[in-house]
Amino acid sequence: MNLSHPYLWLSEKIQARVFAVAVPAALVAMYVEQVTGKPLVTDAAPSGIVSYELAGTLANAQAMVKSWGPVGQIFAGVNIGFDFVYIITYVIAIGLGCVLVARGGFLTTVGNALAWAIIAAGVFDCIENYNLIQMLLGYGQEVNALMAQWCAIPKFALIGLALAYFFVGGVVALGLRWRARPLVG
Repeated sequence: MNLSHPYLWLSEKIQARVFAVAVPAALVAMYVEQVTGKPLVTDAAPSGIVSYELAGTLANAQAMVKSWGPVGQIFAGVNIGFDFVYIITYVIAIGLGCVLVARGGFLTTVGNALAWAIIAAGVFDCIENYNLIQMLLGYGQEVNALMAQWCAIPKFALIGLALAYFFVGGVVALGLRWRARPLVG
């Protein structure tokens, strides 16, 4: 059985072109996230925004927000807001990366499934961001901290799996192509 992927509506040529644009866009977005996230590293939030995403309780989240101070809270708002741009870029880049590796014949069904899974990761990320914003604005409740954490964990897991597939599968696919090349002699 060969599972289809979410990019069937694009020709293979267009998939490759979109991937070629999405990867640098995702890298630029990741850089912006890193820059706006630097002021969020405090004793209360040793991993910055990631600590906030995984706070798990309203009290932990509030302690992190307080540790950022007014300027840091602005950076947190910009970081979370810009994360919506980042979500779009990484979902497309990683999803298409999995599709391209799957097209090379390396565990095709797994790659196609991961292309769908990365969309789920983006949805988890959006739900997580909504809950982070609620807490940042002071409207947070215990459920917001729990929802953010419960969405962050599978998001990170799915992204990690998809990236591992992309890199390992890419190396395997390149190795197979190299081995299959005609010997010139």
